[in-house]
Parts: sequence; structure tokens; C-alpha cells
Amino acid sequence: MKRLPVADPGIPDVRSPGRYLLWLTRLQWRTVLAGAALGVVWMLCQALMPAVIGRAVDDGVTARDASALALWSGALLGLGVGVAATGVLRHRMAIYNWLSAAYRTIQLVTRQATRLGGTLPRRIGAGEAVSVGVSDVDDIGDSLDILARGSGAVAALVVVAGLMLATSPPLGLVVLVGVPVILAVGGPMLRPLREREQRHRELVGELNSRATDLVAGLRVLRGIGGEALFADRYRDESQRVRRAGVAVAWADSRLMGAQGLLLGLLLAVVTWVGARLAQSGAISVGELVAGYGYAVFLVAPLKTIGEMAGKLTRGHVAAGRVVRVLRTEPDLPHSGGIVPDGPAELADAASGLVVRPGRLTALAASDPRDAQAIADRLGRHADGEVAYGGVPLRDIADVRERIVVAVNEDRLFSGTLRDALTPGFGGPVDDATLHAALRAASAEDIVEAIGLDAHVAEAGREFSGGQRQRLRLARALVADPEVLVLVEPTSAVDAHTEARIADRLGAARAGRTTVVCTTSPLMLDRADHVAYVENGAVAAEGRHRDLLASEPRYAAAVTRGEAAP
Repeated sequence: MKRLPVADPGIPDVRSPGRYLLWLTRLQWRTVLAGAALGVVWMLCQALMPAVIGRAVDDGVTARDASALALWSGALLGLGVGVAATGVLRHRMAIYNWLSAAYRTIQLVTRQATRLGGTLPRRIGAGEAVSVGVSDVDDIGDSLDILARGSGAVAALVVVAGLMLATSPPLGLVVLVGVPVILAVGGPMLRPLREREQRHRELVGELNSRATDLVAGLRVLRGIGGEALFADRYRDESQRVRRAGVAVAWADSRLMGAQGLLLGLLLAVVTWVGARLAQSGAISVGELVAGYGYAVFLVAPLKTIGEMAGKLTRGHVAAGRVVRVLRTEPDLPHSGGIVPDGPAELADAASGLVVRPGRLTALAASDPRDAQAIADRLGRHADGEVAYGGVPLRDIADVRERIVVAVNEDRLFSGTLRDALTPGFGGPVDDATLHAALRAASAEDIVEAIGLDAHVAEAGREFSGGQRQRLRLARALVADPEVLVLVEPTSAVDAHTEARIADRLGAARAGRTTVVCTTSPLMLDRADHVAYVENGAVAAEGRHRDLLASEPRYAAAVTRGEAAP
């Protein structure tokens, strides 16, 4: 079996769904042509069988010539072997084309999702992303898979019409006229099928989004008694999807029914004309048998052409959704072209925050939303006048690798725990680095219990909230960026664990710039520098204990009215 593409999938043509499908076809033109050639030979071997049987009847049976009968029987056996051999090879090539197109599309969509980052959930619903990654890639694969059999079906129709014209012009004309009529009747039915398929896909995407939100917030919904309400809404949307699916099936069944009816009429006419010609002596008995065989054979290529039309239609709809994802641009460019000389000062003009390199800076805000907004600007997840070493952040190269913002909404991916803790850049990570990060995050107990090679379920569902938070912190530490921004990294852990993390974080990030957005006294007390933010701007700065003594607003924010330590 051929290897699937594993390197860069390339730059797709996203000007239209049709151009995207053509781009995929051009990339794998060798296997597409090979599949089409094998499909043509496979179908032609079947198309020639009625002619060989007719000659066997005339030259062998009617003429009572045993050698001629043996000769044509051998030819029929050869055609059978050809059908078997080319059928296997055609199927293998078609499956490769299916897998290659689907896999390449998955690569492109995954790369685009990584490129979009925080833009993805704002511009594309979770349900639509799921639909693209599951059903749409399937339909795109089908559109390339069907080309092998479809090419053979078209070639077989031409050859059969030619054979029938050579044998009997009336029979050949019936086929030459009847096939275009069937295609002309079926053509207008493809548009409503495409429109209904598009509507059905949109509703499926919306329903998937609803299901994703429902599962993510199930515990909260149960807590406020809203589970039944959202279940009713999900039920209503499910019925909308069902009705849209029925509409698609109805359009598809009308297309298939019309093709079946017209195909049956064509076969009846071919049979009737052939019988009349044989009765009048215009054709021989063998030619009549061949005509019947052609009439029966025509069912396969005509059905294949109808199937090809349906799959290409669905592939076009699916490609439209993929193109929409691939054409989406990030809200903010990820990087510029300036490479800084080394760790530098990070300054946010809107808040007045200045983060000095190589220090652990804590950001305590009276309103957590202010801290999150500053963190988004520092990581360029939101636009703002932020400078890195005096250079606007928008002009700095590789911002996403230099400045990592870790929040509690980050997900653990399924796979081994080792893979879940490995960042998406910087190459492989050795065990010593992993264990150092796990110790700094106070997550050694998790690894001791299950091991680094244990399987992690999607989003780390088997872990508690505190365990997930510690593992996310360990992953951020493994990334070891120039600047690490942590937003409430210890909100879900107990006080003893938080104390250990606070004691170890500074040492783990020695020489690197770290910003911790928190109001935890334990974390603030270990920081080199604390900035207190009120109404979106830095209101006071200094050491934690100094601020407790000199700034009542800071003390109220971090102690919540309790006695200061």
C-alpha cells in the first residue's frame, strides 16, 4: 500500500470549492490517472463479455464448431481474469485516492485551526469544525474515489454504443439517444439535492455545537436546574436536522427513481428493438444474445454515473465548508519579521504594566477580567500597544513561541501523557525536562500513579480539576518560552499544593520572564515584583508585603477582608 502524505500538505487553492477539488486532483494526478485507467480496463472487460458470448453462440453453438467455441470460451475466461485483476488494483488505487484526499484535507484543516488560534472559536462554531473533520472529509474522499469507476463507466458507454452501432445501427442509435436523455433529466435534480445537502450540513454543525456546549457545561446546568431546558432545545434542533435529512433523502430518492425509471425504459426499448431485428433476420441469434447482454450490462455504468453525480455534488458541498475554514484569517497576525536579540522588557501601554526580563512578576487585579485582558494583549491574542524591547509586538517574529499565555480553558489532548505534556513546537522533550516541569507543577504524584505512557482521554476527563490544572502548568513549563504568562494557575488546587508550586515556580523559570495573574497571597508572596491593577491600569507596584502595608485596596483584593499574613 502506498504511504499517505506526511509532509507539508501544500498551499491549497481556496478560490472556490471546485478549484479546491481540482487542486487535490492535481496533487495526486498520477494515482488518479492510474485509477481511471484501471477503471476503464475493468469496465471494458465487462463490456466486451456480451460480444464474446454472442460470437461463441454464432461461431460455436450455431455452427457446431467445437474449436471456435473453445476459443471464445477462452477469451471469455481471459476477460474474467482481467475483470478480477483490474478490479482489485482499481479498488486499491481508489481507496488510496480517498485516503490521500481525506488525510490531506485533515492536515490542512488542522494546520489552519492551529494558525487561527483564538480566532477559531469566535469565527467558526465547534459543531462546524467537528462536521468538517468527520463528515466533510469523507465526502471529499468519495469525490476522488468515484473518479476511477466513473471514468470506466463513461468509457464503457461509448464502447458499447460503438459495438451496438457496428452490429445494428438501430440498436446503437437507441443507446446514443437514450443515455443523453437520462443524463439530461437527472441533471436539473442535482441542484435541489446540493442545496438541501448544504442546509442539512449547516444544521448538523449547529447541532454539534449545541451538543459540545451541553456536554462542556453539563455539571453547571445540573447545578442550576437547566438540564431539562437545554435537553428540550437539543431535541427541537435534532428534529430540524432530521427534517433536513429527510429532505435530502427525498431529493436523492427522486433523482435515483427518475434514473431507474428511465434506465428501465431504455433497457425495454433495447430489448424490444433487438427482438424485432432478430425476428426479421437483420441480426443473428448471437448478436441478439449480445444485445440482451449489452442491455443488462448498461445498468452498471449508468448507475455508476448517477452515483458519481451524487458524490461529486456532496463533495462540492463539503469542499465549500472546508474552503470557508481555510479562507478564514486570524483576527491578528501571529508574527512580524523582527527577531529580538534576547529576553527584553515587555510593556503594555494601556495598563502601564512593565514586565522586566528574567523576573517573576505577579499581576493582581481587583477585577479578574482586567488581568485576562492584559494577558491577552501580552500574548497578542488581542490587539494593543504592547512593546517587546521597544519594538511593537506586532513586528516581533514568532510571537506565539516567544510568549506563551496559559489559561485554565486550555485542553489536554488525547494520547499518551508524555504527548499531552509536549508542546507543539521545539521538537521532542527528554524525560529529565518533563520530570523537572512536573515537579515544579507539583504533579509528580500523577505520573507516579499512571506513568508517562498512560493513555489520556480527550480533554483529560479522567483527571480531577486540580490534576488537569497542574498538568497544564507542567506543559507550559516544558514549553520554556522567553515569556510565560500564567492566568490563575493554582485556582483549583489545595493550599498545600499551591504552596509547593509557589516555592518551585521561581526556580523552574530562573533566567526567564514569567507573569502570573493571580490574587493568591501564596503566589504573590513569592513574586519578585507585584503590580496591582484597578480599572484596567496599574495602581501600585512593589513587593507583596510592602503593598499589604501601604495599599489598602491591594490588601482588600488579595485578602478578601481577612487578616493579612
